[in-house]
Amino acid sequence: LPCLAANAMTVLSALRSSKLVTWKPTGKLQQTLAGYVERKGISLHSGKVSTVRLCPGFAGQGRYFHFRSNLVPASAEFAQVSPLCTTLCKDGLRIRTVEHLLSALEAAGVDNCRIEIENLDDQDNEAEIPIFDGSAREWVEALDEVGLETATDIDGKSCEKIAPHVNEPVHVWRNDSFIAAFPSEVVRVTYGINFSQAPAIGCQWFSTPPLDDLVYSMQIASSRTFCIYEEVEQMRSAGLIKGGSLENAIVCSISKGWLNPPLRFSDEPCRHKILDLIGDLSLLAQFGNQGLPVAHIVAYKGGHALHVDLTRQLMGMT
Repeated sequence: LPCLAANAMTVLSALRSSKLVTWKPTGKLQQTLAGYVERKGISLHSGKVSTVRLCPGFAGQGRYFHFRSNLVPASAEFAQVSPLCTTLCKDGLRIRTVEHLLSALEAAGVDNCRIEIENLDDQDNEAEIPIFDGSAREWVEALDEVGLETATDIDGKSCEKIAPHVNEPVHVWRNDSFIAAFPSEVVRVTYGINFSQAPAIGCQWFSTPPLDDLVYSMQIASSRTFCIYEEVEQMRSAGLIKGGSLENAIVCSISKGWLNPPLRFSDEPCRHKILDLIGDLSLLAQFGNQGLPVAHIVAYKGGHALHVDLTRQLMGMT
């Protein structure tokens, strides 16, 4: 039998956005990890080393961070606008740069997961997920290493997974940037970027086929974060990218082009934006159900703040 209590709570939560989203059965059971897996690395913005341990979770619990004996759910309710990353904030604790990890978990179908995070500084109320090579590849490999299994609740019962289906076109925008979600039978993402000041990047578009874990792992997961070289000092002066290097980002100079080629894809920056979008939209997930909406999502010149705006819109929070 499914976890009726968890799904009942999900339905009640979804009522706020019932005009925009309908939660429908997927025909699949909620999943979790088959064991524990740990990764350690430097963080992009703080420059500090942190350790992340991914642990199995009970059906209906969803994905959540455990930091300094407190729980921070991976939900848009706790998302906070922050420069160049997505941050979760609850009870004075902040978990930064969650998007790559959550992107991999959502794409792989890890619906329930306890994410333990540790900093070397025990007094710090802020933690940041390691950046690795700037993509989600390390997380995908970690998930492949440990494997998945059907999640059960504390009584040993499994729970059918439901997914949010977009009922009508929804959009958010700021200036000339926008994200729209259109009704669709499958998940598709079309993303455009425009860095006219950097000719090596320029205007790019990438559209996925129906998105599943194989498409994600082959075409999206290994795309790395990127930046403009001439903007690096400004970002560092603002207290950002203290851990940034040519090993964890692809860097493009306005005049000289890419400083650390080769690219993994000719349109790698555009694909990375899709990686980020999946992580940010995963914050729509409730009680171990799917976060990524079943829709054709079209974005142009988006970013984390706009991604989260769409997520909140779909949740009925705005």
